[in-house]
Amino acid sequence: MASFRGTVRFVAAANLSYFGVEFVAALAIGSVALFADSIDFLEDAAVNLLILLALGWSAQGRARLGMVLAGLLLAPTVATLWTAWQKLGAPLPPAPLPLTLTGLGALAVNLTCAFALTRHRHDGASLARAAFLSARNDVLANVAIIGAGPVTLWTGSAWPDLPVGLAIAALNADAAREVWQAARAEAQAAQP
Repeated sequence: MASFRGTVRFVAAANLSYFGVEFVAALAIGSVALFADSIDFLEDAAVNLLILLALGWSAQGRARLGMVLAGLLLAPTVATLWTAWQKLGAPLPPAPLPLTLTGLGALAVNLTCAFALTRHRHDGASLARAAFLSARNDVLANVAIIGAGPVTLWTGSAWPDLPVGLAIAALNADAAREVWQAARAEAQAAQP
């Protein structure tokens, strides 16, 4: 448990740190994908901080928190959909090089977090699953962001950025569903 606690603390700090970097970059270049991913970094930091708080709780308490975390995983989805809707009104392409470089930095952070969480993904049921799925989904999103940079450069269009942002939203929604299911199963198993 101490090993998992240390890993979660590290993951929370790493996510909170890179949130600031990516959020500033997203605003500076007008990227829906980076905005979605930056909000996801903030959500991941919050999820991991809540997991730290709940590690000593009963199975029933952890299951309830797992259900709350499932809802929290939907927050980036809503923020991304709103940002994408606004971008449709003014579809200017983001700057390709900062998009790709920021995506590479995010990939490095998320790979480090995902590898750290891999050995714990079955510990603590829904809480560990939430932390692992967040990190795994972020790696997939970062690969898509990195790919959107050269495509944006080649096409000069905002359209490569928008689908990547929407795909990140879909990944978060699916992770929320998986965490909800794990938390419900955990709650049922904890009942007398």
